[in-house]
Amino acid sequence: MINRIFIIGQCTLHWGRMEFGNIGNYYIIRPMFQQLRRVFPDAELVTTMQFSDGFCREFSIETVPMELYYDFHSKDNLPVAVAEYESACGVGDADTAFLREVRHADLVIDFSGDIWGENADFLGKDRFLTGCYKDLTAQKLTKTVMIAGSPGPFRTETLDIAKKTYAGFSLVINRESISTQLLTAQGFDVSRTYDCACPSFLFEKAGDGEIADILKNRLSIAGDGPLVGFIMCGWNFQRGPFDAWPREDGEYDTVVRMLREIVDSFRARIVLLSHSNGFDIPPRPFVLKRGRDFPIVSQLYSILNKNGLGEHVTLLDGVYTPGQTKAIISHFDALISGRMHGAVAGLSQNIPTMILDYGHEPKAHKLRGFAAIAGVEDLIADPNDMKDMLEKVRKLMADRAEIKRQLTDRMKDVRKSSQKQFDFLTTVKD
Repeated sequence: MINRIFIIGQCTLHWGRMEFGNIGNYYIIRPMFQQLRRVFPDAELVTTMQFSDGFCREFSIETVPMELYYDFHSKDNLPVAVAEYESACGVGDADTAFLREVRHADLVIDFSGDIWGENADFLGKDRFLTGCYKDLTAQKLTKTVMIAGSPGPFRTETLDIAKKTYAGFSLVINRESISTQLLTAQGFDVSRTYDCACPSFLFEKAGDGEIADILKNRLSIAGDGPLVGFIMCGWNFQRGPFDAWPREDGEYDTVVRMLREIVDSFRARIVLLSHSNGFDIPPRPFVLKRGRDFPIVSQLYSILNKNGLGEHVTLLDGVYTPGQTKAIISHFDALISGRMHGAVAGLSQNIPTMILDYGHEPKAHKLRGFAAIAGVEDLIADPNDMKDMLEKVRKLMADRAEIKRQLTDRMKDVRKSSQKQFDFLTTVKD
């Protein structure tokens, strides 16, 4: 009987990061808790992830301090995590709030997305190793699973503990098959691993009433050509890091050439939009505002105007909730997205979608995995290869009716797959 579930993982981040920053985070987290409540309607849900009071009330969630998982102000995260593991093994006497929460739980869920691996260390020192020991501790004391992830990549020095930790989960559900293939090739034990679609495919858009003004005034670009959404972020440039700023106009050359192609050849009307938001950090009053992607699409808009494409392009410069953003995307005839979950917003609504790959390290294998789920592997474009970008965007535009038909058939099974991973949780054995 599952009466209390403790949810941890590398997505344990500061208040607001999962709800109000990168819109894709919310596409995942909201359906995840909706599905947990569907499967475990009466269970206590406790998490180290930091959510707003409103989100906690909606799903009856109790938050505990994120420092139980990782303290950004401490140099002792790894030693503390090791001591907790030793205590769980019966060879130490550590007694921490994390240990007490684990012992009180009937099920521990690790939700780490695409940062269960070396990418976790971009967040803080020893972040991945600390997370491994937290998982190992939980595995010693109660049923422990990892869901909705894209594990990897791993450094040589962390590979052994990663394999040990991964093998200790009672159940692992990866959100695409490429991760599982890579893990198998590296010698991980995948005997208790299943592949199911990301929860983000279940995220529900807002009603058109919430975006009525946008539909009337911002998407009414003159002309009768297809309306094409374009999402770009810092990962899509040839030069890293992803947050490099300012950018030279020349860094947009391949994108400008691609957009000119669909204007000239398909009379496309282009809508530029950001797929990230920002917010003021407490104690300042909470104000949702434009995120880090907006300056990028804003600069692109200026460049397109300089290149004589301004009459074919509009820039959405408002601040839109995740539900509103997905509702906006539902009105496109095609979508080109450099954000993975921006692409999911299109694919899940049967919008023909091209995925703009990362242009610099660290590359993300999840893009290929998500594309495979949707059946659009041949619509991933390399931003470093102009020929590839033009070939893929021409295919997108020329074949969009057939792509839409295929997505309409496929998304029914994708949504079932996404829900299925939560049903699996009821089958977990000690």
